Amino acid sequence: MEQYIVSARKYRPSDFRSVIGQNSLTTTLKNAIINRKLAHAYLFCGPRGVGKTTCARIFAKTINCTNLTESGEACNACESCVSFNEQRSLNIFEMDAASNNSVDDIRELVKQVMVPPQIGKYRVYIIDEVHMLSTPAFNAFLKTLEEPPEYAIFILATTEKHKILPTIISRCQVYDFNRIQLADTVDYLQFVAEQEHIVAEREALEVIAQKADGAMRDALSIFDQIVSYCGKEIKYKTVIDILNVLDYEYYLRLVDCFLQGDVVESLLILDDIINKGFDLQSFVSGLSSHIRDLLVSQNEKSVGLLQVSQSVRQRYLQQAKQCSPLFLFRALDLCVQCELNYKVSKNKRLLVELTMIKICQLTSEAEKKNDSRQKIGKIDTDDTSPAPTTNKDTLREVAASPQSQTEKPPHNILSGSKAGLLNLSSIMSGQADKAPDAANPKQPDTPQANGVDFTEDDLRKQWLEYAETVKELPFFYKYVTEISPKKDGNSCVITVVNEHQIQEFSDNRQQIESFLSQRLGRDVKLVVNKREIEISKSLSPQEALDKMKSKNKHLQDFTDRIGLDFDYLQ
Repeated sequence: MEQYIVSARKYRPSDFRSVIGQNSLTTTLKNAIINRKLAHAYLFCGPRGVGKTTCARIFAKTINCTNLTESGEACNACESCVSFNEQRSLNIFEMDAASNNSVDDIRELVKQVMVPPQIGKYRVYIIDEVHMLSTPAFNAFLKTLEEPPEYAIFILATTEKHKILPTIISRCQVYDFNRIQLADTVDYLQFVAEQEHIVAEREALEVIAQKADGAMRDALSIFDQIVSYCGKEIKYKTVIDILNVLDYEYYLRLVDCFLQGDVVESLLILDDIINKGFDLQSFVSGLSSHIRDLLVSQNEKSVGLLQVSQSVRQRYLQQAKQCSPLFLFRALDLCVQCELNYKVSKNKRLLVELTMIKICQLTSEAEKKNDSRQKIGKIDTDDTSPAPTTNKDTLREVAASPQSQTEKPPHNILSGSKAGLLNLSSIMSGQADKAPDAANPKQPDTPQANGVDFTEDDLRKQWLEYAETVKELPFFYKYVTEISPKKDGNSCVITVVNEHQIQEFSDNRQQIESFLSQRLGRDVKLVVNKREIEISKSLSPQEALDKMKSKNKHLQDFTDRIGLDFDYLQ
């Protein structure tokens, strides 16, 4: 019976050109070999399963090859290459620092470094998981690592670069390995499937690649697991069942419910997901990722961040067109808050359901505000309204009347107004703020529209309206409502009492000035002054008495007349 070899070992790259997803690193190593500019120590860093140890072995084989190809690859025919391929080479020494991390292990290694190679030019020492070495072991290794024999080359591999002593890093050439891209992983899995005569749907391989999270070794291990269950045919539905992955169809349906404000249907979908055994925390995390993917799908520049198949990509792009950027931003914020509160919540299902209800209400609140704005716009554009008058008394009466105040359309950041606190539509679309809608040209009733300058009362009124737009920011909202602005020409002067308030108003200066300028019809500038708070000094009893006497001259006469003695106050 033929011995079974797992795919991660069977299809392990044997030369630089077969390494997946690390083209820049392999090219650099090949050029160093061709130009004979080899360093004495290398540090390969990166997440698990991306090819660090594999590249170290290929590098060790190639530098000892006696018949290099023009592209800098090993010939696999000379004695050195054959001995390496048959795993009997004496020029390569591998040590696992996770289990050999003591000073004695390093001293034994240093002794072996003194022995020159018998075949080839170099002896290569590969130390895997080097961050597991103890501090005394690192210190014992420093001198040899800095000045090894000319035939010795060290390759250190680690997944946790930050745990290595800076003195070790400074003695090495550092190579940072990247996570393997989803498309590269899928292509290699497709190649392995063809070699094994397995028919696999590309969507199924994409699920495997996503589960592996950029690690090729993990992807091949999952592939073997799927093959053990499916045999010679791998289908998408089977893969998501085996890996317990929530189908993206659920998330697409949920977002459709959110956009329609359908709370009941969204809760039924959640119940179906729970009944299938999916973890609620994983579900919320997946929903956050889905909303994030919709957010990046709204801009052509960021759509490349969407790592899904072409068919699924079209579904995302289609749904992203139906969502406003601000809706996605708020929905994503609610999901993140749910994740943060999940561990401390006693009723976890209720927490998730409440989050979904809040997301459903985002669109309904926006529709109500838009309907209100449209109704007010109809009142403003009524042809039967009286012609404007220039009488100042009439203007004052109109400005002070309750009807004129209610006819002003409320500021709604969901509408993408230029005066909004966050104009996410322009950010995600890459476009500048657009002109007002031609169908609704009526602008808010401002002092400029009436032909008069704004007053301090107008400024305070618009200041409070601005405060309504930042209710989602509780601390900043509190600062805004507690401050009463003053008018100084066309400037809005506010007084704060601490550095934190100064920072908050500085960060939001542009939005405040834009809001007030649009509403007041003038180029309003925000001026922030800081008031120093006097710290009252505590008075001694005698000082308090003296202060009282200075305010009331009869007190001294009274104390003298009745002969009171206040020595006990001292």
